[in-house]
Amino acid sequence: MKKYQKTTGRKIIGIIPARMAASRFPGKPLKKICNIEMLSHVYLRAKQFNNWSNLTVALCDKEIKNFCIEKDYPYTITSIKHVRCLDRVYEASKKIKNIKKNDIIVCVQGDEPMLKPDMISKVIKPLIKDKKECSVLAMDIENKEQYLNKDIVKIVHDLKGRVLYTSRSPIPHSKKFSKKIGAKRIYGIFAFTYKFLKTFALTKPSHLENVEGCDSNRICDNYSNQYIAKYKFFPSYSVDTPKDLKKVEKSIKKDYLFKKYSKSKH
Repeated sequence: MKKYQKTTGRKIIGIIPARMAASRFPGKPLKKICNIEMLSHVYLRAKQFNNWSNLTVALCDKEIKNFCIEKDYPYTITSIKHVRCLDRVYEASKKIKNIKKNDIIVCVQGDEPMLKPDMISKVIKPLIKDKKECSVLAMDIENKEQYLNKDIVKIVHDLKGRVLYTSRSPIPHSKKFSKKIGAKRIYGIFAFTYKFLKTFALTKPSHLENVEGCDSNRICDNYSNQYIAKYKFFPSYSVDTPKDLKKVEKSIKKDYLFKKYSKSKH
């Protein structure tokens, strides 16, 4: 039995949503970074977290299904109709056997090829230690380029770390970027109790969610109970465009995890 399940009685279930029809970069889960498909980077890095009860890829495409079969990655088939990744994660979570309302579901987005396994520990901590219902990994924004980048979702939060709003615009607003403004971005790893993930999925998409294209605003608009789990900055890139692949490829070659799994059969 895994450590967290043994000590808390709660399963830790990882779900990696992946689809070929990404609006800004179609087919990106199977694009290669240093000759390894992006989905493999995400799965193999997430797998390094030692306390999963389950880890599965939530998919809706034949290409990704065939890839998972070839690589022997666990997968869960979901509807092609989902627009938001968290709705896909909920559908996949419903198919986990013997799932309980307080079990923890971790969404590891399939476009985070530089994630580290201790990020999982960080994002589940508020749910285990502080008994929160949901959390999101947050990282400081270190430069003006990130601050202005519309593909990077920014977060503003209150003094207790509760998420107030997420946006692709530069928030909090400042005429001149400085680290002192405390701008943060979402790093695509989220944690939910199964009970609250169900509540989220059964709630209609909100106006601000649709305007910003950010799942978290459905929570901000209706529940105001999502908290940040802060992770120390390091050079890391989500993949939203082909240009991002080149950034990741340059940085990941220096990464200790990459050196570990790139030499193995993946």
